[in-house]
Amino acid sequence: MYLSDRIPKLITATVAFAVAAGLAASPLALAQEQKESGGEKELTGEIVDMMCYVDHSAMGAKHAGCGEKCIKNGGPVGIVSDGKAYLVVGAHKPMNDELAPLAGQTVTLKGKLASNGGVAMLENAEIVKK
Repeated sequence: MYLSDRIPKLITATVAFAVAAGLAASPLALAQEQKESGGEKELTGEIVDMMCYVDHSAMGAKHAGCGEKCIKNGGPVGIVSDGKAYLVVGAHKPMNDELAPLAGQTVTLKGKLASNGGVAMLENAEIVKK
């Protein structure tokens, strides 16, 4: 058998090995990205209603009235800090009543950072009085 006869089999084996190695490593990377938690952190950013923010990047003074209404009506509330959005919850309860009037404003919150499946959250959040 000549080397030229074995090259297709060698290429196939190399590709199969590379794919298998990638599949074997991907659960490790996925597991690391799936569940992360951090300690106590302060975030300063704009309070947004997450529905409009995720759907059409709605932020700022032009969206403050709509954001306040959506948050008051039970829509998920978030904070956008340094270009990243975080879902905000209090001590295992929504903070909608406290944060709705602050929609579109810059606020500092402190709480515990957590993320799972690409969703970032600030839990046990409190408004930092300055």
